[in-house]
Amino acid sequence: MRSSAHAALRLATLCALLGAGSAAAQGSIPGSQWLSINNRLDGQRFSPLKQITPANVSRLGEICRVQIDGPTTFEAGLIVVNGVIYTDTGRETLAINAKTCAVRWKHAYVPDEARSSPSNRGVAVMDGRVFRGTGDARLLALDAATGKLLWKDVIGSPELGESAAAAPLAWNGVVYIGIAGSELGVRGRVMAYDAQTGRELWRFYTIPIGNEIGADTWKRAQTAKTGGGGVWGALSVDVTTGELFVPVGNPWPDIDKGYRPGTNLFTDSMVVLDARTGALKWWYQVTAHDWDDLDLVAAPVLYRDQIRDVLAFAGKDGYITAVDRDTHRLIFHTPVTTIGEQYEAATPQGVLACPGYAGGVEWNGPTLDRLNDTLITGSVDACFDVKLGTTKYSPGSLNFGGSVKPDGPITGWVTAVDADTGKVRWRYHAEKPVIAGVTPTAGGVTLTGDLAGNLLVFDSKTGALLRKVQTGGALAGGVVTYAVDGEQYVAFASGNISRSAFGSLGVPSVVIMALNGRRSAIAPARRASLEERAGAPNLARGRTLY
Repeated sequence: MRSSAHAALRLATLCALLGAGSAAAQGSIPGSQWLSINNRLDGQRFSPLKQITPANVSRLGEICRVQIDGPTTFEAGLIVVNGVIYTDTGRETLAINAKTCAVRWKHAYVPDEARSSPSNRGVAVMDGRVFRGTGDARLLALDAATGKLLWKDVIGSPELGESAAAAPLAWNGVVYIGIAGSELGVRGRVMAYDAQTGRELWRFYTIPIGNEIGADTWKRAQTAKTGGGGVWGALSVDVTTGELFVPVGNPWPDIDKGYRPGTNLFTDSMVVLDARTGALKWWYQVTAHDWDDLDLVAAPVLYRDQIRDVLAFAGKDGYITAVDRDTHRLIFHTPVTTIGEQYEAATPQGVLACPGYAGGVEWNGPTLDRLNDTLITGSVDACFDVKLGTTKYSPGSLNFGGSVKPDGPITGWVTAVDADTGKVRWRYHAEKPVIAGVTPTAGGVTLTGDLAGNLLVFDSKTGALLRKVQTGGALAGGVVTYAVDGEQYVAFASGNISRSAFGSLGVPSVVIMALNGRRSAIAPARRASLEERAGAPNLARGRTLY
């Protein structure tokens, strides 16, 4: 009896620290929490909440906001557990009250080494712990109630350009995370760690060497050691089969494909591993011998299409791709942005690549609208002038094997396609790139945002734009919905200051909205000079619009 009472007291104390009552109470409404980067481990992102609808979305207004860091990138997802939002930037990790925006705790990370990357795409939460990677290639475990550091692992070498910018995935007592840094000539990999101790359980290299499967696709074997293949987005897992789905980045050098002859597995591929052992099960390569930075970064969506198990994903090639998981055959390949003329390679004089580099679908990929049987994704509409140059490897140094710069306006799209056939149902042209999370709901609305700072709310069935709310900060991270005390909320990451191709707007802030929320005044938006130069959309440029 004493033991049971003690356990109950500990549970009550933890819930009080989280500020949301009991876990059972908060989880009583299906969809009341947002437990992983993509809500579900299978990447679907669909929310069963239905309080917010096309009929009442006009009443959606701001409840509160909180600035969480100074000017820096804010590309992270949001996790909502028991009435608390967890998120991060490059150095800060925070727990925020999901009703009031009050900061419950903040953990400031001081890098052990010079950072390779200021970016971070989110945290994972499991069993009272928060997990995140760092720019100097560490994996941290924090106490979810207090923010106290529980353990820290060194999982990569910043001197070689390695970083841990990806969002971890936590499942069944294990934390999975990848190593990023393709442009710096890393050898990509994904690893699994025991969530309690931080002990490494296994690792899989995305660039094979020696006797590993795929090593023969690197015809100059020595180039594989610096072959890229970084993992810098999120992962998905099928809990029924124990399969881990890993989107793999581009090869290095990005532009100079002659430096690394061969098809360069497993770059630009969706790699499927045994989640328990790390053993390779199968793969699907989208682009072989890439020179245009057409990598995969967003977590895939797993669903059943009548009798088929489907793997659907989108990448910087500008397509949604669906593959039969049993036969590994293509089901459909649908463009979701402007696709230009296809070239075999870059030249010293330059070629116009559309999309490529910062175009196509970035770290927030497609979602499954289960209400309307559609896949919906945001994308970047951009062209780049790509010139072949000289490749020189220097550990930890950036080298593309050429040069790249934007050419023309940079805008965005939101596209919905039939989940069975890939046929386009509807699309919306945004004034700036759409790289934020896309969230459809059972209420019939789909939520996302653009880099102009607009929260966008669509009728999920028709694609009609129901609301466009200027938030004062670029949306490049999570857009989530949840319920507390029976009321549905929407929260999103606003205020991204990112790489020059995307520009900057605002400062990193979490914004919470609900029906009948106040409509606060928004300060004038600050735009990066590149965005100012980009101007209005101009589609009459000789490009082929999908």
